[in-house]
Amino acid sequence: MNLQKKIINLLKVKSVIIPEIEIKHRINFLKKYLLNNLYLKSLIIAISGGQDSTLTGKLCQITVEELRNETKDINYQLIALRLPYGIQKDEKDCKDAINFIRPDQVFNINIKNAVLSSEKSLKKSGIIISDHIKGNEKSRERMKVQYSVAAVKNGLVVGTGNASEIISGFFTKHGDNGTDINLIATLNKRQGKSLLKILGCPSHLYLKKPTADLEDENPQREDESVLGVTYNEIDSYLEGKKIDSYSKKIIENLYLRTFHKRNKPISL
Repeated sequence: MNLQKKIINLLKVKSVIIPEIEIKHRINFLKKYLLNNLYLKSLIIAISGGQDSTLTGKLCQITVEELRNETKDINYQLIALRLPYGIQKDEKDCKDAINFIRPDQVFNINIKNAVLSSEKSLKKSGIIISDHIKGNEKSRERMKVQYSVAAVKNGLVVGTGNASEIISGFFTKHGDNGTDINLIATLNKRQGKSLLKILGCPSHLYLKKPTADLEDENPQREDESVLGVTYNEIDSYLEGKKIDSYSKKIIENLYLRTFHKRNKPISL
């Protein structure tokens, strides 16, 4: 078995999907999990205004609405968190995503002061962090906030990472990948778009160029400019299709170089 097939099997990405079935499967999966953990009543998710959190948020909202109807338990709820660093440049998209998802509660918590405080504390100890490392600080601060809210609200932190990001290691270790459950980890970017179309999402939310938007020096920097390969090529690779050898090499090098980010903590 070649590396491409091994990766596809490991990430469990399908070559072809039926969006309606994938939507129902994920909702049922989450409902079953919550029903088997009766102390968990809330789903906690950070909404960035991008494709992945918009899709995950909508799936979560449908789930809690169905659970409320089926169990008559009004405590099931989706709590959406807006976690900007200062003023977010695509704030309109964030508002549009919230309007599409229609979460039960929305909290706006600005993480800028917390990140700057951490940076300052490190500097006092002689540790000067780069803009890239500071970006990771932002991601981990957002996850810290989500878990604080989850602790108060008896909640489950829902991740938004997709297979195209997972294969390339395009996430912050113990940041945006440090979640309790992930509904879209086996979907690539292209497949996620197809689910959003069926769900009636405004097209500008899934057609926009993906960006982690973690760097002060390069705000809204597009993911693909960092990766050196397009998501379309990554998606085709994950669907078992043949792509040009140069792009294939980049994807596989990204996967191998970031292998440690997908591993659980090691022990003796």
